[in-house]
Amino acid sequence: MKNILFGIAAPMLLTAISCTSVSQKTTSAETQKAKVDERIITIPNERTTSESKAGILYGKIYEPCDEERHPAVILSHGYNGCFTDFADDCLFFAENGFIAFSYDFAGGSMRSKSTGRTTDMTLQTEKQDLLTVIEYIRNLENVDANQLFLLGGSQGGLVTALAAEEEAEAIRAISLYYPAFCIPDDWRKQYPKGAEIPKTVDFWGLRLGKGFIESATALDVNEATGKYTKPVLIIHGTNDNIVQLSYAQAAQKNYQNAKLVVLPGEGHGFSPNGAAQARKMVLDYMQKILKTTEQNNNGD
Repeated sequence: MKNILFGIAAPMLLTAISCTSVSQKTTSAETQKAKVDERIITIPNERTTSESKAGILYGKIYEPCDEERHPAVILSHGYNGCFTDFADDCLFFAENGFIAFSYDFAGGSMRSKSTGRTTDMTLQTEKQDLLTVIEYIRNLENVDANQLFLLGGSQGGLVTALAAEEEAEAIRAISLYYPAFCIPDDWRKQYPKGAEIPKTVDFWGLRLGKGFIESATALDVNEATGKYTKPVLIIHGTNDNIVQLSYAQAAQKNYQNAKLVVLPGEGHGFSPNGAAQARKMVLDYMQKILKTTEQNNNGD
């Protein structure tokens, strides 16, 4: 089977880098990049709390170094990924005026620093993790809670789409890199209706529990997504051999307000050039939405 990659208490401060200068030489046609503060935070996660250990969601937040309130974007990694997968995207967004936060799903990776076992992870537990992060981030003092965006890659893209359905009022727009809407179909091919599902399965570097497969095979993606009516940006490569382009095309049709950008020659996990193109597209997309909102508020 195909690889499917890619009130809350105050956080525990683990690491902080104070207002690192990321400014670069600019031409008259370029905008000076903001200075950015990067710090590790942990968010309490009651779902993975045990008698012996408090549950946490571990991640890094990137913030422009000023006292202003900013729009925010939450980034969710793919299968067996981790928060560092989006380091370049987070820094880029923060340089351009957004607060960006990437995190580890509980049990979502062998590298995960969030508490939780891989055998307990499902699409639904990852959705709940994201909902917990949304609640935390939108209540930060320097976040404009009316301008909250989501970005997810691969399995994190599917999870982002699922979470947006439940938090439609809070989420201004979502962006998806090669979203793995194929996951339920892939697992249904592996375990057709009536097939016995083992207690655990070793799959592409993770040991999954029976619950992951049961919940995935029961999920109807077209029914579970598509009701989110705000802007959706989907970016997908023509050479993706993990998630076929047809899934992105179907998702675009399923949403009322979706744009699909196809990157020629890009696969599942963009090349450095493709990744740079993608994050610039997402930034432009979010900035356009913010500008439209501002114009509407001003009556223009």
